[in-house]
Amino acid sequence: MNKIGVIQVIDSLNTGGAEVLAVNIANALSEKGMNSHVCVTRKEGVLKTNINKNVGYLFLDRKKSIDIPAIINFKKYLKKYKIGIIHAHSTSSFFAFCVKVIFPRARIIWHDHYGKSQELNSRKRVPLIFFTFFFKSIISVNSDLKKWAEERLLCKQVYFLNNFPFFNNDEKNTELKGENNKRIVHLAAFREQKDHQNLLKAFSIFNTKNNDWSLHLIGKMYDDSYTKEIIDFIKMNQLENNIFVYGVCLDIKHILNQATIGVLSSNSEGLPVALLEYGLASLPVITTDVGECDKVIENNKSGIIVEKENYLVLCEAMEILALSDEKRKSYGAVHHKNIQKKYSREHFIQQLINIYKH
Repeated sequence: MNKIGVIQVIDSLNTGGAEVLAVNIANALSEKGMNSHVCVTRKEGVLKTNINKNVGYLFLDRKKSIDIPAIINFKKYLKKYKIGIIHAHSTSSFFAFCVKVIFPRARIIWHDHYGKSQELNSRKRVPLIFFTFFFKSIISVNSDLKKWAEERLLCKQVYFLNNFPFFNNDEKNTELKGENNKRIVHLAAFREQKDHQNLLKAFSIFNTKNNDWSLHLIGKMYDDSYTKEIIDFIKMNQLENNIFVYGVCLDIKHILNQATIGVLSSNSEGLPVALLEYGLASLPVITTDVGECDKVIENNKSGIIVEKENYLVLCEAMEILALSDEKRKSYGAVHHKNIQKKYSREHFIQQLINIYKH
């Protein structure tokens, strides 16, 4: 098995869920003794530093959808390092298809990380349906995506694999502000799907009675109106001493070790890695009822599940955990146990290797 060459293909190395998982998979396969590689097609990013030294690395600097030099360079890399399996993540599916056209013997496994599970009925199938005819397998990150792929796409082998959490970085660079044991952390890029506004509204109400607590926003920020609205809200409501924005951070383990509660306020999700990382750090969780979140969290046992886009119930959940140290410890311990049991790295990699064998 260790002679099989596998390359994880991802468009960028920004700190998104798909990117983190691609790097984690490549590192884990390398540790198993496999011929493991990562290819970044469009843009490098901070996650490059998390790639193990034993993992092969290729950056293509792809400038357009059909970039002939990039496709040829990729083919040469496959042949040079005897790589037979292309594990394409998210939107790199088209690039993988282009490679298949000029290198038919390559086997393509497409990892579908589509995060808007509630909007699958409106998800476009064209031209994706055509690409999937040439794919060996599809891996879906939640059961709804698996069902959609089986019903709407042409690939016959469709699997569902849970994401898994893993802390690659042991650095301790980020020191959270605010009081110890009174910090709420939100791990999410600044995108509409993550619904920061709902979280900020909830926290602003919570803060009127609990002004010794703080909220910490960790994730990639963009130069757009959504990010501007978040920053403006904090300033307009004079919450600069209670809400702190950090941007991209790699020392997630260290950050979560300083946190008291993990929160996720998304209006749409698949299976968010952040929710799993909270469990790895033994944090009690508050999450909206979207995607696979209710399969990860046991309501009122390992965390609190609330209705999406309802800042009042989100605020109530914050107060429940803030007022009970006993519940925080109990929920955090159960969440950690569940993650270790159901979403372990070892279990995921063994399932993935079995897919590769097929």
